[in-house]
Amino acid sequence: MQYRQLGRSGLRISALNFGSVTFGGQGAFAKTGDIDATEAKRMVDICLDHGVNMFDTADAYSEGLAEQILGEALKNRSQEILVTSKARFRVNDGPNGEGLSRYHLIEACEASLRRLKRDHIDLYYLHEWDGLTPLEESLGALETLRQQGKIRYAGISNFSGWQAMKALSVAERDRLIVPISQQIYYSLEARDAEYELLPLAVDQGLGVQVWSPLACGLLSGKYRRGVTPPEDSRRIEGWDEPHVRNIEKLYDTVEVLVQIAEAHNVSAARVALAWTMHRPGVTSLVLGARKEQQLLDNLAAADLQLSEDEVRRLELSSALEMPYPYWHQKSTAISRMSDAEMVLYGPALRHDKALAERK
Repeated sequence: MQYRQLGRSGLRISALNFGSVTFGGQGAFAKTGDIDATEAKRMVDICLDHGVNMFDTADAYSEGLAEQILGEALKNRSQEILVTSKARFRVNDGPNGEGLSRYHLIEACEASLRRLKRDHIDLYYLHEWDGLTPLEESLGALETLRQQGKIRYAGISNFSGWQAMKALSVAERDRLIVPISQQIYYSLEARDAEYELLPLAVDQGLGVQVWSPLACGLLSGKYRRGVTPPEDSRRIEGWDEPHVRNIEKLYDTVEVLVQIAEAHNVSAARVALAWTMHRPGVTSLVLGARKEQQLLDNLAAADLQLSEDEVRRLELSSALEMPYPYWHQKSTAISRMSDAEMVLYGPALRHDKALAERK
């Protein structure tokens, strides 16, 4: 297992983490999985055997049951194990049962600690943007939790580029806890993070944990043009994330994944993970397997090396469109681009070159 520095912090985390979104089977997250305490402990054992040192959860997963199950699975384990959790989504029907207010964040963190049976959370995420609460209040609450020893580090999740930059700016201006990482959706199914979030991460030294790097199973090779997906898949059971904008493009990408996978004699999922974990700015991938065999296969992605040609083929099949101002910058400013900006423009230039060579 490779260990990487998380942002500008001194914290080193495994390139593959394990997420508990499939634990519990309660409420809105029941469609993601229903792993019980016994199976969860087995999965945690497998992860530890493979060098995973960070486990991810959230208070919204299975109405808090996922945190409880993860806490049981990690009980009496080494202090070297790192745990992340998150707060923002509704956890009760009260007027303050959701959001990033000081009231909600402190209540949510203390409830998470009770469920996890821990005295601290290593990395605590703002799970989603809250446009009604000033960032000064949210970050101030996280600073209080840090001073109380209840959290060690803070992060942001599902923020847009300007929202993330504002959070960093407010934290620095007011000398509050500075987010060291962002947890984002990024995969071959949707590379939107390359527009702003990954360049921001490279430029600002912000760590990146990727959730759902297999697009909730869409990149597993089970979803192909003209093929009926398995009956136990999340899509069949009604889970609607991610929102696929171009199903034909997804099918084209999966075909390339399958071809490369067959050449390596591995699964398409393993190829998709190997591609994502080596993208610029990416620190780690959060795996969310529903079965032990899936987990073992996903963990093996740490050992898969893709050739430059294979990487290019995957880039071409999943290439981003260039809305304004990106198309304008690509045509007029490319000679003075930084490493951060080349996260987006590098693949775009390779795509243009490949198309020109085909003509």
